[in-house]
Amino acid sequence: MKQQPPLNEPHQPNSYDEVAELLEQGKVSVAEAFRLLREVEIGGGVPRVVVPRNPLPSPPPPKQANLDEIMRELESLIGLTKVKKLVQELQAFIRIQKRREEQHLATEPLVLHMIFLGNPGTGKTTVARLLGRIFKELGVLPKGHLIEVERADLVGEYIGHTAQKTREQIRRALGGILFIDEAYSLARGGEKDFGKEAIDAMVKAMEDYSKELIIILAGYRQEMPQFIATNPGLRSRFPIIIEFDDYSIDELLDIATLMLHKRQYKLSPEAKDKLARILFERYQFQPQNFGNARLVRNLIERSIRKQAVRLVNEKNLSREQLMLILPADIRDVE
Repeated sequence: MKQQPPLNEPHQPNSYDEVAELLEQGKVSVAEAFRLLREVEIGGGVPRVVVPRNPLPSPPPPKQANLDEIMRELESLIGLTKVKKLVQELQAFIRIQKRREEQHLATEPLVLHMIFLGNPGTGKTTVARLLGRIFKELGVLPKGHLIEVERADLVGEYIGHTAQKTREQIRRALGGILFIDEAYSLARGGEKDFGKEAIDAMVKAMEDYSKELIIILAGYRQEMPQFIATNPGLRSRFPIIIEFDDYSIDELLDIATLMLHKRQYKLSPEAKDKLARILFERYQFQPQNFGNARLVRNLIERSIRKQAVRLVNEKNLSREQLMLILPADIRDVE
């Protein structure tokens, strides 16, 4: 005669469906249900998918920005007229080559490694990040992410270390863009410098991963031609050169206004005039070290801190006072 379970104990379920029914009836807790499911599995019960009577809707897939949205984001950037024009040409070129391929016509090779020439703060990294997203939408890159590195990330301290470090950064960038800032520094140390080893590893990766990797070399307009001359194969491997001009004073003021607007601040007319004077003087007397949008960001962040010091002991501050940046808050950075 089969032994019955004690009256106070629930029936031991033999299948996933029975566990689900006990859980729905409130006879077991969620934790107890997981334990019972595990016992069913160990005990040799046949696992079956448990479908609740009122299943929750599946979460929608994450929204992917389409190509038009990304291009509008590029167009919304202040300045960069030449850059925008060239990116539009690249987009059109890639799309037409794909359509020619569909019609079995001869196509041009998609060699999209690039050199970005320009001073700091001219938008090189921002544009590189957008290009990654554009190339992903166009089917050129599988991921479209950006890995930003500099000399210290690539060059090691002993023989063999540099190739190892460079290969690691390349591995991280596969499927997207490897952005090497101040790339000319790789060739600064002379014949015995390990930077040349990084360049050789980079050139090899461009051949090995031609459909999985785009490399962008970035640096000053004066320094990069000398760097390219250090390796005869570099110039032919980087057919696209994009020049990033310095921003005008009016463009920098527009950038400052936009930065402040995003933070819910605004410049008084007098503060705007003072900021314009500081930018003009820095550009006139320190053109080699002019930071463009990076300088503007530093000035704006400092002005917000100065405003906080000015207001911290005030009482009954209005919304306008909390938002307004005055001339006293605008100070040049050291």
